[in-house]
Amino acid sequence: MQLKRLDKYRCLIEPDPAMRVPACVYVSDRLKVEPDALRQLRDAACLEPARQVLATPDIHVGFGVPIGAVVALQDAIMPAAVGYDINCGMRLLTTPLKRKDCDVDRLAHSIARDIPLGEGKSNLTLTGDDLDAVLTNGLDALPALAEHNAHRAWQAYDPQQWTIDRKAVERNGALPGEASSVPFKAREKGGAQLGTLGGGNHFIEIQIVDKVLDEPLARTFGLEIGNITVMIHSGSRRLGYEVADEYMRLAADTRDAQGPARQLAYLNKNEKGFARYVGAMNAAGNFAYVNRHIMMLLVRRCFRHEFPHLEMPLIYDVSHNMAQFEQHSQGSFWVHRKGATRAFGPKRMAGTPFAAIGQPVIIPGSMGTGSYLLIGDDGSEEALASVNHGAGRTMSRSAAVGKRNRRTGKVIRPAAITDDEFKRSMKDVTLIAADKFAVKEEAPAAYKDIDQVIDVVAGAGLARPVVRLKPLAVLKG
Repeated sequence: MQLKRLDKYRCLIEPDPAMRVPACVYVSDRLKVEPDALRQLRDAACLEPARQVLATPDIHVGFGVPIGAVVALQDAIMPAAVGYDINCGMRLLTTPLKRKDCDVDRLAHSIARDIPLGEGKSNLTLTGDDLDAVLTNGLDALPALAEHNAHRAWQAYDPQQWTIDRKAVERNGALPGEASSVPFKAREKGGAQLGTLGGGNHFIEIQIVDKVLDEPLARTFGLEIGNITVMIHSGSRRLGYEVADEYMRLAADTRDAQGPARQLAYLNKNEKGFARYVGAMNAAGNFAYVNRHIMMLLVRRCFRHEFPHLEMPLIYDVSHNMAQFEQHSQGSFWVHRKGATRAFGPKRMAGTPFAAIGQPVIIPGSMGTGSYLLIGDDGSEEALASVNHGAGRTMSRSAAVGKRNRRTGKVIRPAAITDDEFKRSMKDVTLIAADKFAVKEEAPAAYKDIDQVIDVVAGAGLARPVVRLKPLAVLKG
């Protein structure tokens, strides 16, 4: 698969007769792209309802569609172009604290006691009616939930703060969800997982602002060098996974797709499963918003145990792994962002607190390097108002950790990243992990250079960097 370079930050996949639209890749010469990821992007550009297809700098192989893909479909929706972790997203909190003011290790261990890390964990248990309210209304379900549900998270709940927080969440954290479209298996396996982090690349980080890149914008958010921040990355947990699994099968059966084509199956607007999937996807999205909010309340609770009157404003909560119906210059489409995130400029943020500056964009790197807060630019319209959601992997999880015989422990395939290399890359970071072996899957060496990735985003005029954040403590599943 060949790339034709258009400029320093943009390439096109060389077109072929099967492609219905061009496929653009935002990438510099310093960033490698897997050939298989390009093939996946090219296949998406061959779909009949495709109207625009592109990839962000963190592109790497995914299920059916690459991570870092943005796919606009006309009157159709594709579950695989949303992905399994529906509405996975980033949430960033700030504080006036400096490094000298707090014991980061103690705060990190306090958070780890309150928020279960890893797969299959539960935390806040809901009745069937309460779960329906969360799936249907998202964050709008929280005030009633806080009144009658007994949980330590509500110790940090304040109705006035909730009103302020809600405005700092994409789409106010409330999507038109349909609880009746969520499969029973999803409710059964994931319904008790609110307030849990999950595994894989999900994390909670206590960070410090180590570089200010736009002082006026940084002041807007109350950020300066040395501020302590907290970033949360998680999604819809097992509930979202089961929703995705159910509707990916339905789409494949509807298209009567076989082999690799099953992963690219979509549902047309006039087909029975279309509205059901949209309702279920939005319901899982609501669950994810509430999940991140509960974790945020627990983080605030832990900090306020040390600093009783501490202000911890929410800067923003931004989603990836979602499909939204949007109006763009080429028409109205279902825009799928898989491992990609919105980067709306000021024009699209009219009527919000961010109308004057644009939407906050949160892009993490690896757990040993750094993350960025940016602001969406109107120039992002060329990329369907989208940017990447992270740094992007350079190697698979299995390559990073190698392979061992589970019974004997004998090495079958050596790890691409040695234990010593991993320790060196994390030497200045407190690491709390549920699985000490699997966490090496997320080693800094397994990811692209976040600074080079942000250089593409800024250089292409898609978003403006505000601050760079350095991890002090990392909590992983």
